[in-house]
Amino acid sequence: MAEGFLRAWAADRFEVQSAGTEATRVHPLAIRVMDEVGIDLRAHASKTLDRFLGEPWDYVVTVCDSANERCPVFPGPTTRLHWSFDDPSSAGGSDAERLAAFHRVRDEIAARIRGWLAADGVVGGHAPGRGTASG
Repeated sequence: MAEGFLRAWAADRFEVQSAGTEATRVHPLAIRVMDEVGIDLRAHASKTLDRFLGEPWDYVVTVCDSANERCPVFPGPTTRLHWSFDDPSSAGGSDAERLAAFHRVRDEIAARIRGWLAADGVVGGHAPGRGTASG
């Protein structure tokens, strides 16, 4: 979801990639809740971090505690950010409760990214950067 928001809101400023510590799939409920805000994740694919390790990145963002603990060190001058969100795919309960978890996390991610993009040093005449999110 973070990759989707960054691509939609800052593709002119960032080259965005998303990868995790394990390749799984783009969860159908993530696709559904992002569709609701006009962002299509259907073409997104799950990738692992190892394919990006040799590349320079301005920012590496981890979006869950497990990824933060397992994320390798990227070479070069990389700013590492950790934004701790619950993993909505681990939510239990009814279909409605699981969907609510995806809505909540989607909205938390959106708010965090909007704040980050508006912060000094990320926008405002700065050269485009490269960013990767892991989760």
